Amino acid sequence: MKIRTKTIIIGFSVLGIALSMNPVNANKYKNNSKRTLDFNEQTHLEFMCEEEKLARDVYITLGSKYPQAKIFGKIDDSEERHKCAVADMLQKYGIPNPNTNDNVGAFTGKDYGKYFTHEFSVLVGRGLVSKLEAMYVGAFIEELDMLDINQCPEVIVDTDNEINDVSECGKIYTDNPDIQRLYGNLLAGSKNHLRAYVRNIEKQIGEGNYTAQVLTQEQVDDILGR
Repeated sequence: MKIRTKTIIIGFSVLGIALSMNPVNANKYKNNSKRTLDFNEQTHLEFMCEEEKLARDVYITLGSKYPQAKIFGKIDDSEERHKCAVADMLQKYGIPNPNTNDNVGAFTGKDYGKYFTHEFSVLVGRGLVSKLEAMYVGAFIEELDMLDINQCPEVIVDTDNEINDVSECGKIYTDNPDIQRLYGNLLAGSKNHLRAYVRNIEKQIGEGNYTAQVLTQEQVDDILGR
């Protein structure tokens, strides 16, 4: 499958993912509590709503293919909660949900619907190769999710809009306490999911042999406590 190459600017502390905010944004977060979202924040929140749905939909599909792999059913329930949490935040700020069709594999966002439709097809296709490969797909999605929560996904940067760099949206950009809290919760969930997938993968390939797919190996090892 085609794996997106990204500039990774996030940092990880011993206890988990830490912000790598520039001083301006850090100070703004301390001193300002915004009641509206700017274009960059809104764009990223809409994108994450679809990305959480992508994770849920892929896991539902792979769980149907491999019913003996209970991990997919457990985590797709969690992804449903994540999707709803992002949707609730959109509603709080009066932003329409880009997902007007909640059916599995349906992505209706005006800007990124086609992108997520393609990603769904590619990820499911890879996961249908074998149960082990499906576990790798799960781990890939969780690594990707963490990267895309923290910084601006390159597909957004590459779109003709006001965002020109990976530092211009995501958790490292926003100073909104609501969004910071939401993204912190999503990151915590993704870390737990990655650990679960890696445990299942390493039952087959040997403990300590998982190789990072999106994040750096150092970042993944830190999440895994290695």
